[in-house]
Amino acid sequence: MQIESLHLSRYRNHSDTKIEFGSGINLITGKNGMGKTNLIDGIHYLCMSRSFSTNSDSYVVEKGHSSFLVSARVSGSIRSSFTVSCTWQRGEGKTFSVNDSPLGRLSDLIGMIPVVVLSPEDKRLTNEGPAERRSFLDAMISQVSRSYLSDLLEYRKVMKQRNRLLSVPNIRPDLLEIQLEPWDAQLAASGARIIAKRKAVLSVFENFLEESYRRISGIGLKPSFTYKTIDGLGDEDSEEVIAETYLGLLEQNRGREIERQLTLVGPHRDDLIFFLDEMELRKFGSQGQHRLFALALKLAELSYFNDVLEDQPVFLLDDVFGDLDAAKINVLTDMLAAHEGQSFITAANDAPFRGLIPADGKINRRFHVEEGPRIREQTPA
Repeated sequence: MQIESLHLSRYRNHSDTKIEFGSGINLITGKNGMGKTNLIDGIHYLCMSRSFSTNSDSYVVEKGHSSFLVSARVSGSIRSSFTVSCTWQRGEGKTFSVNDSPLGRLSDLIGMIPVVVLSPEDKRLTNEGPAERRSFLDAMISQVSRSYLSDLLEYRKVMKQRNRLLSVPNIRPDLLEIQLEPWDAQLAASGARIIAKRKAVLSVFENFLEESYRRISGIGLKPSFTYKTIDGLGDEDSEEVIAETYLGLLEQNRGREIERQLTLVGPHRDDLIFFLDEMELRKFGSQGQHRLFALALKLAELSYFNDVLEDQPVFLLDDVFGDLDAAKINVLTDMLAAHEGQSFITAANDAPFRGLIPADGKINRRFHVEEGPRIREQTPA
């Protein structure tokens, strides 16, 4: 996929910014606070229906305004050319359109423009809680499988209804049991499909992770992970077996769930445990090992997308070169040059890239963001 042009209106500090991009590597430089990240955050918003740097749309709108617009002209092999846009109004929410036709559901957007983003926040993947790793896993799989996204949305909806039932005060246990039964069946069915899909994707993804870590680290440690899901499952269990096992666990945990008024078992509590050789990364890894592992995860995601998708993903790299040494910068830029899709890099200056990313003004382009913000394209010498 290629983002041919982008328009930001009242988006962050961009009152009215229009820019056209190259089909290869787009390097965006400028001082901190000028709006570099906001440009690629706008691209991510159109790909995933949300910002990658904040969880609240109210923080995306420009200060002093109550609405924003972000739109882009996009091309790819599946859709030759189309426009995608989002309007957001305080109190009303957001509406996405493709070729000026509103999308019926936000979920219809996911996977239309596959995207991988590298940012300093990726360190959360390896050193914070399971929610970060589930979010990474769900976002990756949802972009390649609409059925997975549908199952995920159904699961969350059923669990919400089930939790509401568990929290009803003073309900008779026998009546609660009867009312929980259909919700349990639905939860187990969609949950089993989610677990089976995660297992299938991760069995392939691990090979991409090993290769990415080897290339970016230059050392012999082998990265791996353990997928931690509901108890009692074997590696080759079918969806039917997973659903049956899950139902049994729901029954076993009924008392605890009534006490806590929450669904306590299921894929919403899954985790990935990362290792370097036999060392559990979260417990024993150094800061540098955490950083390299998170970087390898995102590069593995890029390689996985390249392998399974018909359209190349858009690759966003936000201020990720500052803490890399020269050797790793060379490796990463070589990987970028080999990537057949479109990439966007933000950096304070172009010093690390001189001689590594040639700008021809067509395929590879360079932009400098100045106060205003104003964007000036740097033409090749």
